[in-house]
Amino acid sequence: MSRIRVVLAVVVAVTFLVGLVTAVAPTTPTAPLRADAVRALLDQRARAVLDRDEAAFGAVLDPEADAGFRQRQLDLFRNLADVPLAEWEYRIEGEIGLFGVALPAAEEVWAPDVRLGYRLAGVDVEPSSQGMAYLFTRRDGRWYLNSDTALEPLGRRTWRGPWDFGPCHVHTGTGGFVLSHPGGEALAARALAELDGAVTAVTEVWGQAWARQVAVLVPASPEEMVALVGPGFATGAIAGVAVADRVDPDTHTALGQRVVLNPDSAGALSPLSLRVLLRHEITHIATRGQTVDGAPMWVLEGFADYVGYRRSDVPPTRAAPLLAAQVRRSVPSALPADADFRGDAMELAYQQAWSVHLYLASSLGESGLVALHRRLARVRASEVDGVLLEATGGDTAALVRGWQDFLRRTFP
Repeated sequence: MSRIRVVLAVVVAVTFLVGLVTAVAPTTPTAPLRADAVRALLDQRARAVLDRDEAAFGAVLDPEADAGFRQRQLDLFRNLADVPLAEWEYRIEGEIGLFGVALPAAEEVWAPDVRLGYRLAGVDVEPSSQGMAYLFTRRDGRWYLNSDTALEPLGRRTWRGPWDFGPCHVHTGTGGFVLSHPGGEALAARALAELDGAVTAVTEVWGQAWARQVAVLVPASPEEMVALVGPGFATGAIAGVAVADRVDPDTHTALGQRVVLNPDSAGALSPLSLRVLLRHEITHIATRGQTVDGAPMWVLEGFADYVGYRRSDVPPTRAAPLLAAQVRRSVPSALPADADFRGDAMELAYQQAWSVHLYLASSLGESGLVALHRRLARVRASEVDGVLLEATGGDTAALVRGWQDFLRRTFP
């Protein structure tokens, strides 16, 4: 609201209170009108995406915006052509201060806090919600989208999806779909060939109570990998990762779940290794809604590897060569700690966790292992002993002793 209108509103209010009422034309605050106009703009943009109306999509772009921005937006629209979208909408949830931002010349500039909600058909039960750092301008009384990078000096960044990085090719199976870009066809075809079997294999162990539809993404560059999974995971050592926006604690539903394959390392995997990888990551997709933050990594990763290797006929010495070498020297004295799943000890930690679950399956049966996992995945490390005592009659120390005996038999 301009300073002149604020002063005018104060004058009118004071005049009314002292009884000196004069004929003053009513004024309408600009803020509600601005918000309504930008909401209408965002609604038009969302409808254009769903209706595949490029003219309507382009009409909301500021004609005086940077030419590169306008082209990237049109590329984004075209890249979405084959993506199976069930929902695409925007919400305004507040306002962002613009102090310190270089602003374009316009009648008015505004930066509301915008969130994109989108849902992939068949895959997402609820929409994924992402922050969009948009800057809007008003010219000749009309609002436009001017930029999605201008707010970066404030630490505000626009979320990027696969469609921000190139044309999206979608390959569909009964268990979901694989999304890739030009150049990623070979890995996408391999992943699609394994997808249906992986979903079936996970369901055989975990049961029917999950979506049983998975989106597998094959990024085209390290920059896209970082955008999709975050810098903490985007390393050459990671062949794939299952990501999610968040878990709704009330419904036990994980939102925005995707399996993202690292094209360099996943592309170099053998057919068996790729099969194990997909089943491992899809296990995380199926179970994440029943998992709490802080659950022990040996529980989460060991169970995923158990499902990944199940019925693969891979002998333990081949599946866990580092563990086999360790047992020849001395059996582990403790379960792997969470810190062991990062850095140089990561591979051994995964093999140890997998072997713990092999042991539990041999002693409890697979149904007993699944029942125990459902309980352990919902507690933090400090509560594990209590669950183990109730479920098996022994604590962590007893579990370790039984596991050690199992290792001596399995890796003689």
